[in-house]
Amino acid sequence: MIEIKNLKKVFENGFEALKSINLTINDGELVCLLGPSGCGKSTILNLISGLLDPTDGDILFDGESVVGIHPKDRGIGLVFQNYALYPHMSVLENVMFPLTVGKNKMKREDAEKIAKKYMKITSIEELSEKKPGQMSGGQQQRVAITRALVQNPKILLLDEPLSNLDARLRLRIREEIRRLVKEIGITTIFVTHDQEEALSISDKIVIMNDGIVQQHDIPQNLYLNPANEFVARFMGTPIINIYPMRKEGDVLKSEEFDINIDDLNKERFKNKLEDGMYNVGIRAEYFSISENPKIKTKITSVELIGKDCIIHFDLNKIHSKTITDISYTPKAGDDIGLSIDYDNIYIFDTQGKRVY
Repeated sequence: MIEIKNLKKVFENGFEALKSINLTINDGELVCLLGPSGCGKSTILNLISGLLDPTDGDILFDGESVVGIHPKDRGIGLVFQNYALYPHMSVLENVMFPLTVGKNKMKREDAEKIAKKYMKITSIEELSEKKPGQMSGGQQQRVAITRALVQNPKILLLDEPLSNLDARLRLRIREEIRRLVKEIGITTIFVTHDQEEALSISDKIVIMNDGIVQQHDIPQNLYLNPANEFVARFMGTPIINIYPMRKEGDVLKSEEFDINIDDLNKERFKNKLEDGMYNVGIRAEYFSISENPKIKTKITSVELIGKDCIIHFDLNKIHSKTITDISYTPKAGDDIGLSIDYDNIYIFDTQGKRVY
């Protein structure tokens, strides 16, 4: 188990990268740190690995603090965006290398036996005699992962390991990574800025912004039950539609449509709605084409993506989207009527806190 308690990191230039982070990662979990560039996710990884020292707070592995312990003594495996393979060594030699150096180095024949065992698990046996320069990016990545695993670490840390790969290869390698770490049962932390990657690979996701954990949850909840407006905006494709609306009495009002408070699901309220301004979030799939619409507007453009038809329109002077089946083929300029699924909208106060 990894426990992070009140972890802070302030760099010499005064930049506060992490602001009192608290996290618990259970044994065998595959957890993604997700967020935009500069949110602090790689900083957390570097603090866990020991490449950086915290300004304050503690990091515990199985109840014991590792702050101040050298990276090589923490029982971790590291894989970076840059694979950092030795170009003059064969794949077998690269994989064996961690076992042949340091105070726990072993005989070459023993190291070779262990290396070949893990190379079989990661399906790179046929690359044994190749040099890094003779391999594709995906093959090099698998070698880097195998080299990390061969040390039998308690924790595997992956820092944007797929960002140098093309889209199809990324899909295949991320599936392999999940299969591998689950097969071995190793606790894994995976840093990415790609929400699709995080949703597909993770047991849990920690979504971050501005050095703060916004939500730590199972993937589905980040999309279906976002803790705040930042999470709702960050998760989902297309991006959620957000409309400023004013509550007056029992109605949320805007230029082109209103929402009656009585139409909302009372069990979903997290706080009472006082009169004032709110941001209402409606995902594209929670608008629906309707013959008895609440909203009438005009289609500005249409995208056909796989089985989905994404319809673009303006509402309250805000560019908006809805999704329908590709069998519905409207065109730009058509009038359209829309209804709203009130059970699945979100309401946020002006600070971004979710109230419905």
